[in-house]
Amino acid sequence: MSLLERVAALEAEVKQATAKTAEEVERFRVAMLGRNGAVTELFDAFKQVSADEKRALGQRLNQLKQAAQERLDELKAGSTTIGPTSSTTLDLSAPSATEATGSHHPISIVRQRIVDIFGHIGYTVSQGPEVEDDHHNFGALNFPPDHPARDMQDTFFVEGDDLALRTHTSSVQVRVMENSSPPIRTISPGRVYRNEAISARAHCMFHQVEGLYVDKGVSFADLKGTLDHFTKSLFGPDVSIRMRPSYFPFTEPSAEVDMSCTICNGSGCNICKQSGWVEIMGCGMVDPTVLTNCGIDPEVYSGFAFGMGVERIAQLIYRVPDLRMYWENDVRFLDQFTAATFRH
Repeated sequence: MSLLERVAALEAEVKQATAKTAEEVERFRVAMLGRNGAVTELFDAFKQVSADEKRALGQRLNQLKQAAQERLDELKAGSTTIGPTSSTTLDLSAPSATEATGSHHPISIVRQRIVDIFGHIGYTVSQGPEVEDDHHNFGALNFPPDHPARDMQDTFFVEGDDLALRTHTSSVQVRVMENSSPPIRTISPGRVYRNEAISARAHCMFHQVEGLYVDKGVSFADLKGTLDHFTKSLFGPDVSIRMRPSYFPFTEPSAEVDMSCTICNGSGCNICKQSGWVEIMGCGMVDPTVLTNCGIDPEVYSGFAFGMGVERIAQLIYRVPDLRMYWENDVRFLDQFTAATFRH
C-alpha cells in the first residue's frame, strides 16, 4: 500500500471514529496522534519520499493531522461517562457531598445561653485581661493583705511582678466601675485560674459568668428576683431557688444560691446528696467599701453582684459526670452537643 493510499484509509477511519467513554477517547488519541500513532508514523515515512511528491503529500498529511485533532476534540466533548463500567450520566440534581461541619463546645453553648438570658433584661457584656494586677484582682475587692485567697495554694502568680492569673472575673467588674458611672448593669464571662488539683469535680482553669448591677435604690429583693428569673429561664419554670447566708469579701450581706434539683425534682438523689437542692452560685450586695474603692459614692448608690461557674451549670444541664471531659477534646464526646441538645 502506497503512502497516499494509507493517508486515504486513515482519513476514512478518523471520520468513522466513535467513543463514549474517556478511556475510549484516550485510545483514539494514542492510536492516531500518539508517539507511535498511525499519523505520526506517516510523517516519519514522509521523510523518505522524493522531492516531487513531497508538496502534494505534505499538504494531505497536514490535513489528516488537523482532521484527527478536530475529531479528538469532538469525541472529548461528547464523552458523558467516566469509565467503561459506568452506565449512568451525571445527575445535576443530586445533593452534593459535604464534610461534617462540627459543633459548638458544650461550655460555649451554655455560656452563650447565660449571656442571652441576661442580655434580654438589659445586661451588657464586659471583658478584661486574664493576667491581672493585685489592685483589680484583690485590693479593690476588699481582700485584706492576709486573706487566704492570696496564698500560693489558690493563685497562680507571675514571678517577679505584682501580677497573677485572675482568680475570678470580678476584676472586670472593678474596671467597669472605675471607668463608667451608674447605672451599671453588666455581666463578665471568661476564663479564670486557681491553683487546684485537677479531678472529676475541679480544674485549675474554668469559666465564670459574673454579674453586677449598680444604681440608686438597688435592694436584695432585686437580686433575688433577678436570679429567680435567670434560673427559670435556664432550667424551666418549675425550679425554685433558696439563699443561704455566706461570706465573700466584696459583698455584704452575702449568700449562696441553691436551686431545686432538676434530676429528682427535689425528692433526693446522688447529685443533690439527697437534699433536693444543688448549689449554683454565690451572690450578695456590693460592699460599700468596694464601691468607694472604685470611685462610686455608697451613700448615693447601691448594687448587687453574683457569680457562677459555667462548668457547674453545664454539668447540671448535660449530666456530664467528669469535668475533665470538657478539656480532653475527644470528638466522640463533643459531637453529642449542639444548641438543639440544650434542654431544661
